[in-house]
Amino acid sequence: MSTRSADRLRAREEKQEKKPARETVSGMVLRAQSGFFWVQTAVGLIECKLRGRLKRERQSTDIAVIGDDVEITIVGPGEGAIELVLPRRSRLARKAAGTRSAEDVIVANVNQALLVFSCDQPAFSPRMLDRYLVICEHSELDPVIMAAKADLVSAEEARSMMAPYERIGYRVIYVSTHTGQGLDEARDCLAGRISVVTGKSGVGKSSLLNAIVPGLNIATNAVSSLLGKGRHTTTVAELHPLNLEGGGYVADTPGIREIGLWNVPPEDLDWCYRELRPFLGECYYAGCTHIHEPDCAVRAAVTSGLIDPVRYDSYTRLRAGDQ
Repeated sequence: MSTRSADRLRAREEKQEKKPARETVSGMVLRAQSGFFWVQTAVGLIECKLRGRLKRERQSTDIAVIGDDVEITIVGPGEGAIELVLPRRSRLARKAAGTRSAEDVIVANVNQALLVFSCDQPAFSPRMLDRYLVICEHSELDPVIMAAKADLVSAEEARSMMAPYERIGYRVIYVSTHTGQGLDEARDCLAGRISVVTGKSGVGKSSLLNAIVPGLNIATNAVSSLLGKGRHTTTVAELHPLNLEGGGYVADTPGIREIGLWNVPPEDLDWCYRELRPFLGECYYAGCTHIHEPDCAVRAAVTSGLIDPVRYDSYTRLRAGDQ
């Protein structure tokens, strides 16, 4: 090596040694919007963007979403760059609208999903609830059904709506922001856990969260009286820290008008219906679809009243590809 080359190499090394090393910290994404990510770290809330190499990698899912555990580099006061997204322990996801090969992850690394479905205004949608429950079962998320606006119908009517779900072991909390019914139980359900609140547009998710945890001040909107459909009040998914005993976080998500199953193989669908599980493996034919085969234990259970026929119809529709 020539003397000039050696001097250049030495100067470059000295320059690198003098350059301060950038701090790398771990954190959790609390908010994501328009390519920016707000990450909660031990040194505070840092506004981040993704490193270019992460965006260049081919993805069939979202690179980073709320709830993701990430490693970031501090690049300036209150600013950082996401270097790495750690593997997700759990997720609530659906098929991305208008595609067949992309996943839309709503939130990552949550403990439970609070599925908010109103008893009225808008009308209860059991088919959509069934799809949510399938997604939760397949993702091994603990679902809790929130029967909202319980004051708009009689107690008997509300119980009748949710009876098929309570019979098979799902927890149902009947809540009303007007009467205060169920708010304490819902608050206890949130404390100390990372939860996502999701459901059909207009069911009152944001109003419910504001009532359960005063101080969140999440924007709310009314159901359209003309169409009876909900409006999208929450437009950005965000994880809110909870000022409750034991702490916790809750994600308020934009209202969903449709939810398609993502990456749930047809042969796994029957397991996602809890009431079918005791009869799986009892059918005469291996690989029974429980739709048309003779000597099917599941269909026999439907006939004998052991399986709710409405829930069974929901299963057959999804098995046939009806999203």
